Amino acid sequence: MPSQLPLDLPHAASHAREDLIISASNRLAVEAVDTWPHWQHSVLVIVGPPGAGKTHLANVWAERAGARIAEAGAMAAHLDQSGFRIVVDDLDRSHLSETDLFGLVNAARLGAGSVLATSRTPPAGMTFTLSDLRSRLCAATIAELGAPDDDLLAGVLVKLFADRQLDIAPRMVRYLAERMERSLDSARRVVAAVDREALASKERISTRLLKRVLDRESEAVRHQAVVPAHYPGATED
Repeated sequence: MPSQLPLDLPHAASHAREDLIISASNRLAVEAVDTWPHWQHSVLVIVGPPGAGKTHLANVWAERAGARIAEAGAMAAHLDQSGFRIVVDDLDRSHLSETDLFGLVNAARLGAGSVLATSRTPPAGMTFTLSDLRSRLCAATIAELGAPDDDLLAGVLVKLFADRQLDIAPRMVRYLAERMERSLDSARRVVAAVDREALASKERISTRLLKRVLDRESEAVRHQAVVPAHYPGATED
């Protein structure tokens, strides 16, 4: 029987607090977010590798606090608000100028508002022209996220499959968790690929189907690793 071509329909990931799965790898960061507005320091920096869940936590806090995303050119408007709440995503690669970042962090430090920033690099490892900016960030509360542990990865996989109304046995979840790249981004990619493969092949989710998906994911990763840096399609992280 020929394969059915599945429609690649958009599937929005939920960043709601009730969908946040907690394990040892993210517990301290979740507790730091949940304690707002009673933070000991008015600036919280969540640090972790790609796919560790930084964006989910930032969205949870933004919804809880009614926070806005920091925008270049809008810093005066941000700081003009009494008790401002601002999210700075990817602090280590921010589109904001150092002057804007310093003004925001310094204002929060002086009690004018709250800032939650995400970063792949701890403030101590960042290089800024403004030394005062680095010192203020180093004095902030730092919450580190590790790579997802087994409990978190399995819980996320179960949630992602349930969101797509796919039944999957616990042993299949363990099979995936033990063999896939250990990141939440990878979990989303793999679950989406399993969904497409099951629709196209009209098969039930089995070890054989999961192996095909994982083999393709591994091949895609290997292909990306050998793309020369000067290749027109290559991108830098």
